[in-house]
Amino acid sequence: MGKTTGFLEYDRADGPVRPEEERVKDFYEFHGELNQREREKQAARCMDCGVPFCQAGCMIAGMMSGCPLHNLVPEVNDLVYRGRMDEAYRRLSVTHSFPEFTSRVCPALCEAACTCGLNDAPVATKENERAVIEYAYEHGLVTEEAPAVRTGKRVAVVGSGPAGLAAAQLLNKRGHEVTVYERHDRVGGLLMYGIPNMKLEKRIIERRIGLMKEAGVHFVVNADIGRDIPAEQLSNEFDSVILACGASNPRDIQAPGRDAKGIRFAVDFLSEVTGRLLDSDFNEVPTDLAKDKDVIVIGGGDTGNDCVGSCIRLGAKSVTQLEMMPKPLEERAKSNPWPEWPRILKVDYGQEEAIWKFGADPRVYQTTVKEFVKDKKGNLKEVVLVSLEAKRDEKTGRMNMVPVEGTEKKVPAQLVLIAAGFLGSEKYVTDAFGVETDARTNVKTGAADFATSKSRIYTAGDMHRGQSLVVRAIAEGREAAKAVDKALMGYSNL
Repeated sequence: MGKTTGFLEYDRADGPVRPEEERVKDFYEFHGELNQREREKQAARCMDCGVPFCQAGCMIAGMMSGCPLHNLVPEVNDLVYRGRMDEAYRRLSVTHSFPEFTSRVCPALCEAACTCGLNDAPVATKENERAVIEYAYEHGLVTEEAPAVRTGKRVAVVGSGPAGLAAAQLLNKRGHEVTVYERHDRVGGLLMYGIPNMKLEKRIIERRIGLMKEAGVHFVVNADIGRDIPAEQLSNEFDSVILACGASNPRDIQAPGRDAKGIRFAVDFLSEVTGRLLDSDFNEVPTDLAKDKDVIVIGGGDTGNDCVGSCIRLGAKSVTQLEMMPKPLEERAKSNPWPEWPRILKVDYGQEEAIWKFGADPRVYQTTVKEFVKDKKGNLKEVVLVSLEAKRDEKTGRMNMVPVEGTEKKVPAQLVLIAAGFLGSEKYVTDAFGVETDARTNVKTGAADFATSKSRIYTAGDMHRGQSLVVRAIAEGREAAKAVDKALMGYSNL
């Protein structure tokens, strides 16, 4: 499998990246591609390790290790190494619905669990995957073929994010008539409006949606089920319904002055930026949202990083990113061995750009907002920050981050973006369908099951699991499709 000595002969090399001073001037993707010969060398680094945790997709120490789609990573890498790109695409497409999405936005669980990464840099599997799918599009290999025979069964999918699209793709392929409902004006859910264009260009989503439409999948936009369209209508008109609405209930920050003008949830902000760019065909950049403002981003995850990068492009005066937890180590701790997900310090593109523009990493650790300060007109003008420390709760035994008295300091801020995660599904949707939820407000199902408490109603993705990754949402959508297909037909060949 692969070149036996490849990992000894070749160093890891990633594709070229546009420099910060150039890429912050626009909202287009900035990662380039290696040429085919160099890509083959990178694939040659995939060793015949015998323990491919890269494709395990299992939970270790409460964290996912390896690809949850169980992509046969060594096989794909071997085909890339041998220059057999057509076969590499066919191998990848057996397990993966949308490599063009994950090869851009996935944190590469496969690489974190790569055996080569034990003592050297891991194999560049994510970029190899991107090379495969883009080659396949360029050479007309990517198709969404309409089924030769229809089953006569109808399935509604509520939500057009990665889980909903994956479920719709497989169920249509099986021969069921599938209609996908999206409450926004464009298809894609989180992919379209929750992820900035420079990270995932929207033409990439539209390219796949176009193929799915040609294959017979129906899409209905501006359709908010539970508000615009009664849930009962779907239950009556369709044989099965899959709820894939995401974990779209944002976690708030409750502090004095929260009603100040200038405090927004991060995804709402990112959605407006993307929407206005798309509506103007990228001719108008909505600089009015952040230009010359001191911006505070509350939250250190991917969404927080996306806010940092977006605000820099919109001309922010300063950007500070608050992290409640301590600063991670730069290397794995002994208590965090391979193949666990590495809990180490990472510098993403937004932080890179902030370092270039402002001269320092925007992240401030063990810190949160204690108070929002308004001016006489109710506009946000400052925030009071406070340091945090870890203390054990005497009743529960859990470690909590609590404020340290006397560490308060006031800093200017005219825009605060809350990127503190999500609490689960939105109540109006679950109430409309009458499905049970768990303690975290995720839709409740049996263990390793996708059937809800209501007959013929299923769920998948973040609405089922809670806030997670695009790759896990795709895996959930595929599994939910199998469950629905089996219930409709008595068996499933998906």
